[in-house]
Amino acid sequence: MAFLIDGKKISAEIKDELKEQVAALAAKGTTLTLAVIQVGDDKASSVYVGNKKKACEYIGVQSLAYELPASTTEEELLSLVKELNERKDVNGILVQLPLPKHIDEDKVLLAIDPDKDVDGFHPVSVGRLWIGQKGYESCTPAGIIQLLKRSGIEIAGKECVIVGRSNIVGKPMAALLLRENGTVTVCHSRTKDLASVTKRADILVVAIGKPKFITAEYVKEGAVVIDVGIHRMEDNKLCGDVDFADVEPHVSAITPVPGGVGPMTIAMLMCNVVRSAEQ
Repeated sequence: MAFLIDGKKISAEIKDELKEQVAALAAKGTTLTLAVIQVGDDKASSVYVGNKKKACEYIGVQSLAYELPASTTEEELLSLVKELNERKDVNGILVQLPLPKHIDEDKVLLAIDPDKDVDGFHPVSVGRLWIGQKGYESCTPAGIIQLLKRSGIEIAGKECVIVGRSNIVGKPMAALLLRENGTVTVCHSRTKDLASVTKRADILVVAIGKPKFITAEYVKEGAVVIDVGIHRMEDNKLCGDVDFADVEPHVSAITPVPGGVGPMTIAMLMCNVVRSAEQ
């Protein structure tokens, strides 16, 4: 039976560590403030924003919530970002995605001061990540690194395969695994004979947005499997990009869905907010 990598437990440990760090900073007169901007009332976004507020409250970080109507113009949003960039009492700025279609997401993300980009999406943050400079790491990939390390799973020298090349997960995941001295392959929709590549993986990270796509035939015996996907099925149950029931008997460790990667994203966002005290 595979070892279940418990994201709930590990994220709780990280938040407890951050709570102590925030208290130590407060004792020295340093307070931290995260500004969260949501445009429109997308239900999933509202849940994420609510969870971020709860995490801030738990670790002792102040949060400023800007809940703007869907009719907000691009100019109005950019003006708010500019104002928050200039506020010395604001350490981090987070614009919840997706934005309404009339707003250019790239333009908004570019407008955020890279030193306040706690999501790690700004091109400057991405560049810093790839060349090994200090900066904010993309939250989900950074959370996966913590899941592996805190579960005692060695990365250095291992064959690491990522399925998916998105800017939010796949590409930064490759950079972080390289930083940990993994040997990294990134697969995508044009990869030929995908199973022959994924079966080489000692560590397989799956982030493709297709429910239960990865079955046992794609996985090497004894591999570690990290499932980034999350989908709600017709029976209202959640599943990932990996067919858990089919894959679990063949691997040494695996993340469940839910309760694996998901909780880590917000924990690592909080890490970036605390890191902002150093910026």
